[in-house]
Amino acid sequence: MANTPKILAFAGSTRIDSYNKRLVKIAAAGAKAAGAEVTYIDLRDLPLPLYDEDLEAREGLPPNAKTLKDLLISHQGLLIASPEYNSSLTAVLKNAIDWASRPASNEPPLAAFAGKVAAIMSTSPGGLGGLRGLVHLRSILGNIKVLVLPDQVAVPNASQVFNADGSLKDPKQQESVQNLGKNVADILFKLN
Repeated sequence: MANTPKILAFAGSTRIDSYNKRLVKIAAAGAKAAGAEVTYIDLRDLPLPLYDEDLEAREGLPPNAKTLKDLLISHQGLLIASPEYNSSLTAVLKNAIDWASRPASNEPPLAAFAGKVAAIMSTSPGGLGGLRGLVHLRSILGNIKVLVLPDQVAVPNASQVFNADGSLKDPKQQESVQNLGKNVADILFKLN
């Protein structure tokens, strides 16, 4: 299909059995069903040092930061599931965003983020499902020129809501999360 949108999907967690990794894979399936090409990555596979401008000046962009940035640049859409740590997003997610936002001399500012279309989601063992962290993530992404779609999903009681196959037990929740991926794909098809 000509002009097939490319969407990058990941969770802001490095935990092997992360609930948010499960959640973003549901949204990725919705985007694929809508005709998009989806790449799922695990931030655990791209370990990064804490952002340090002195380190960057001395050694340049770390190899994994360059890999992440290149992946972001090569995709038009984002699906991000963000765990909530202390009412905000995780340090690993913020650090990945910070490294990927660093400019190179031969590219426009915020090349990895500007003009991307994103959907955000969260799940948490708590009763709010990570909703408070999504407020911060939406603000950060908006400030780095990402168009974050208004719909988002926060699924509470994460330890009880997933089936063994990674799907959600509640069909309405499952559909809502799949629709996040579908919506990003649909918007990108319209923009293309």
